[in-house]
Amino acid sequence: MKVVSIASVEERMALPQAPELPPFDARQIADYGADAHLCVLDSNGEVRAHCSLWWKSAPLLDGRRAGAIGHYAGADDKAASVLLSEAVDRLCEDACAVAIGPMDGNTWRRYRFVTGQGSVDPPEPPFFLEPLNPPEWPLQFQRAGFRKLADYYSALNTDLGQAGGRIEPVAARLADAGVEICSAVNTDLHVQLKRIHQVSRVAFARNFLYTELPEDLFLGQYAGLLDRIRPELVLLAERAGQLVGYVFAIPDFAQAARGGPIDTFIIKTVAVLPDPALRGLGGVLVGRVQQAGHRLGYRRAIHALMHEDNVSLRISSHYANAMRRYTLYCREIAR
Repeated sequence: MKVVSIASVEERMALPQAPELPPFDARQIADYGADAHLCVLDSNGEVRAHCSLWWKSAPLLDGRRAGAIGHYAGADDKAASVLLSEAVDRLCEDACAVAIGPMDGNTWRRYRFVTGQGSVDPPEPPFFLEPLNPPEWPLQFQRAGFRKLADYYSALNTDLGQAGGRIEPVAARLADAGVEICSAVNTDLHVQLKRIHQVSRVAFARNFLYTELPEDLFLGQYAGLLDRIRPELVLLAERAGQLVGYVFAIPDFAQAARGGPIDTFIIKTVAVLPDPALRGLGGVLVGRVQQAGHRLGYRRAIHALMHEDNVSLRISSHYANAMRRYTLYCREIAR
């Protein structure tokens, strides 16, 4: 086996790929601004493992320069070992102190491996936009010397009618403070997404591994979802005409892809500006969007991809049971 560094998207698209690997859209190498793309080839020139690397724009970790390993796939343990060894060596050459993965450059894009199931029985199938991977991939990272950096969780609420009593006293206090909550119905979603981006920049600035994402890239990520958004599931909290928080939810289109009805929606993002007067707004937004989903006929809500130390996980614990665990890994780089 040999490792090759791919010089262009066209070169990558021309390479045959092992049937065990999932399809890979090579255009993401350029679209996501990867600094390098590596492939492990067998004697027939077939790709057995691949990844992209980011070191110029990857987030810092504890003030240290980090390199991200994303677009990862490994058809077998040997190819994975060769690939990850070369990836770490390459990041070392580019003065990175630590490698993080899987992460497609930053946390705005796909990152984390599925590493466990929760207490929901039977286990839930994958939901719309959920990371997917075979169980071997996290083990390949572990064998290459990577350790757990952070865990994330998704949870399932099967009783959407339970929110009212918990949130109403807080909602009344916020209303007295001038906070109004409404849906994105009868609004221009393009305009709302611009406002949502501005709130996200401030609300997430202290989040783990946060990096800035320009407005045009943010809007580009959501452009493909605009025709799937139900504006009733996008709630906006305003004070004196300014957006101070939001919750963004979307139907679980993976259910339709499996041939069934859509009875579940996904609470994807909750954000509130850091202001003591807005304390409790995140919980009210989550409760209100579950009520809105209930009125629309949904039976269940998935609270998606919450960091283990995030306030969203504490809010979710009032309503939902853990259904999936995800892990992000890191490895120190000796120089």
